[in-house]
Amino acid sequence: MQNTVFAVTFVASPTMLAFMSVPVMNFKAPQLLRIGLQHTDSIRYQLSPDELIRDTIRLGEGELNDTGALVIRTGEFTGRSPKDKYTVRDEITTETVHWNEFNIPMDEKYFDSIFDRVTRYLNQLPEIWVRDCYACADPRYRLSVRVVNEKPWTNLFVYNMFLRPAEEELPDFSPDWHVLSAPGLRLNPDECGTRQHNAAVVSFKHKMILIAGTGYTGETKKGIFTILNYILAQEKGVLPMHCSANMGPAGDTAIFFGLSGTGKTTLSADPERMLIGDDEHGWTTDSIFNFEGGCYAKTINLTEEKEPEIFRAIRPGALVENILFYPDSNRINFDDATITENTRVSYPLHFISNAKEPSVAGLPKNIFFLTCDAFGVLPPVSRLSTGQAMYQFISGYTAKVAGTEAGVTEPKPTFSACFGAPFLPLHPGKYAGMLGQKMQENQVNVWMINTGWTGGPYGTGRRMKLSYTRAMITAALEGKLDNAEFVYDPVFGLAIPLSCPGVPDELLQPRNTWADPAAYDEKARYLAGLFIRNFEKYKEGVSAETLAAAPKI
Repeated sequence: MQNTVFAVTFVASPTMLAFMSVPVMNFKAPQLLRIGLQHTDSIRYQLSPDELIRDTIRLGEGELNDTGALVIRTGEFTGRSPKDKYTVRDEITTETVHWNEFNIPMDEKYFDSIFDRVTRYLNQLPEIWVRDCYACADPRYRLSVRVVNEKPWTNLFVYNMFLRPAEEELPDFSPDWHVLSAPGLRLNPDECGTRQHNAAVVSFKHKMILIAGTGYTGETKKGIFTILNYILAQEKGVLPMHCSANMGPAGDTAIFFGLSGTGKTTLSADPERMLIGDDEHGWTTDSIFNFEGGCYAKTINLTEEKEPEIFRAIRPGALVENILFYPDSNRINFDDATITENTRVSYPLHFISNAKEPSVAGLPKNIFFLTCDAFGVLPPVSRLSTGQAMYQFISGYTAKVAGTEAGVTEPKPTFSACFGAPFLPLHPGKYAGMLGQKMQENQVNVWMINTGWTGGPYGTGRRMKLSYTRAMITAALEGKLDNAEFVYDPVFGLAIPLSCPGVPDELLQPRNTWADPAAYDEKARYLAGLFIRNFEKYKEGVSAETLAAAPKI
């Protein structure tokens, strides 16, 4: 797209004229006037990635690495701030939203206060960046979104991550929702009803997301995911899912659920299968579709050998966040976690060589629940019954390696309902019920894959090789485990194959990989107890079959 600037009044300002090099397109400035943006001198609308990169460098807020990707720092926040994410409590949400530690209610008066501050802040800036985009690749469920950014690199993130309208669609573009992002604005908690100076606020009544005080780009992505988790499930009968998805040569679709760090993005980027998407999808009566138009991949410890598609996507147009270079160079040190372990890159879906566009496919034949079990207890591959699948879906388990605090080596267990609790406005039982119904209607195979530790817990055992994990998934996808001989784990009840092509038999039974089987038994009982205690809050309304799938101590 050409470099275009749009004044919010019908008289071009000097600033606007200084930027303008081509005629102004038909941009409906009154639409922004209606949401309070009326004093900004110039609007940088729908710029190309090259133009956004130039703007970022012009402002001294980024630089290029040796492959041409834009490298930036998001500032104080290098990840989401879940305790500062709010939903406005109003006549729409009071009885429908599941209010909890992730869905924190905010009074309408505070939304009005934050909205006033955000719009006044944006109005006083010399320039802002505006982008029109879509969410949901299935046109039957498409959501039109207008994003207003203080930073050009945030606008590049939006370009990378969401679906891009054709140029001829722009004159008649009418947004269903607005996102206003002002990372430089620090809120007054007493006046705005917030915990601290930053906030991400969703209002279903105003169809608006306000982001203030944080430059972390993922807040925009997860804000859109949150509203779709409400709209699709509550109003459209579509199951929204925090998952990746791909499609095989025969048209068979596979879904990968998993929390951050379990391999969701890595394992869906299979060179033998077409990528539908790496993070957020909807399941309709006849399709699986991607919410997004891009990928947001972790880069910590990234290598071309282990993750070639992601590695090669770091090229002109990609946005890399919070990394450091090797000394005296502009070559990224992917192993350096000085700023954060949550280093990221965003890029359009077409940067993946085998991406499917449009990113819509048929109903799934296989579902994989990914966990990175740093306790080394769960088997690397197992088949789940319907009850076990529902139990594991509601549990949403992984156990990560402990943080960088000195002396802390014990893995940290994490349970996140439906593998996405922070983004679920409705009760988890709503999504679990929808998934259970779809699994039964479509007779889907469900597998659990442990991408974590074997031979002992973190510090004693070793991480499962990616090549073995890929071999297990390939065997399941190709039906090579359908007629395998299985044994059943006595604690978790999971069906474990005795053999799997491309994987040493001794790795399949986790107890046999431990030097001390008694230590394994003790750790398995410990983990089972964690599952049981976590599930207490979901017992009401859950089927007897699901409850019977609980671990046995």
